[in-house]
Amino acid sequence: MGIADEQLVVEALSGSQSAFREIVHRFERPVFNLVARMVHDRGLAEDLSQDAFVKAFSRLDTYQPEQGKFSNWLFKIAHNTAIDHLRRRAIDTVSLEAGGEDEPDYASTTPDPSAGSPLDSMLQADLAAALSTAIDRLRPEYREAMVLRHQEGLAYEEIAEIMELPLGTVKTYLHRARKELAGELSAGGWGPAGPDSGLPAVTETHPPGPA
Repeated sequence: MGIADEQLVVEALSGSQSAFREIVHRFERPVFNLVARMVHDRGLAEDLSQDAFVKAFSRLDTYQPEQGKFSNWLFKIAHNTAIDHLRRRAIDTVSLEAGGEDEPDYASTTPDPSAGSPLDSMLQADLAAALSTAIDRLRPEYREAMVLRHQEGLAYEEIAEIMELPLGTVKTYLHRARKELAGELSAGGWGPAGPDSGLPAVTETHPPGPA
């Protein structure tokens, strides 16, 4: 098992350049994916991700392990960096080009494309593309919540902390995002998502909390 994130922070604060490099190696893609889904511009996302790491490293001594995981602390800095930029520029988002090499990998939410017949593989690849396109059409706050929940695997409480929102609002965002995704996939001919359909489950299993 590798060195824990918290130990890497300790070593980085002691001046270890290899620890700094390992932190970047572990988190550069997750941070980029989060920011890219918020701003919908790869070049801008790269710049903002770098800004987030600079901010994080400049205040690394303020991280307190007892207050939560290092990854959540870093995601919160990335979130705030992107939000600050969007507020300053008051920009509208544009769609990412589908299928680029830096596209966040949502194929992991579908069954293994390598399994089954070539036709099965083609259908699963098409579904992954349809799902990613549908996610791109969500409101920015819905996209961010979906990335944190389904790509990074964070708990609702962790997402609420990172996005600085009430827990009920996070649940509402995810509920509405899943409902919109189900509608998009159904309109695209994929049918209702569910355990018997071969599609990713995008519906809530319980009602969301109050916003």
